[in-house]
Amino acid sequence: MSHTPFIAVEGPIGVGKTTLASMLAKELKLPIVHEIVEENPFIDKFYDNMETWSFQLEMFFLCNRYKQLQDTIQAYIYQGKPVISDYHIYKNLIFSERTLQGSEREKYRQIYHILTDDFPSPNIIVYIKADLNTLLSRIAKRNRSFEQDMDHQYLLQLIEDYETAMNSLAQHGPSIHILTIDGNSVDFVENSQHFEHIASQVKELMS
Repeated sequence: MSHTPFIAVEGPIGVGKTTLASMLAKELKLPIVHEIVEENPFIDKFYDNMETWSFQLEMFFLCNRYKQLQDTIQAYIYQGKPVISDYHIYKNLIFSERTLQGSEREKYRQIYHILTDDFPSPNIIVYIKADLNTLLSRIAKRNRSFEQDMDHQYLLQLIEDYETAMNSLAQHGPSIHILTIDGNSVDFVENSQHFEHIASQVKELMS
């Protein structure tokens, strides 16, 4: 790979993105960028009433991730230094396409593209996929109050949306490498061999 490795770990809610990203950052000795979730002041309201609070929630995430991305690109990518993130900015479209409707969705799309179209995107994506039971188990373990009563249909739809999104990103050609991890059968936390295999694949993509 001729350009600076910019790695994003992605997948639906509860799949283990932050855990894997943190483990990879330690193993590969890379700086890490963590997404802001619990700091979003609209998140509890959103899960109580998605229709009313979706636009505020999504705009908060977009503006914060935009600032993080801007800082990350200037501090690392433009300096030729590899970096890993536990999200891809594209996730804003994945979620907003599901939560927003009509004119709000169209306004959001326009703002998203204005903010992000001229930024370098991650060129290595570690995509963790998993089924509903796996997600529910991991969501229960991390015990975030606002996630405990999450609509199962919302999660099922999110699983499908991520598959569609990854297929879309893959169409960008050889400039993006997507490494898919089966989160149902691969336990990178408890099984060191599983993690070592993932790390070796990422190292190979970085070289």
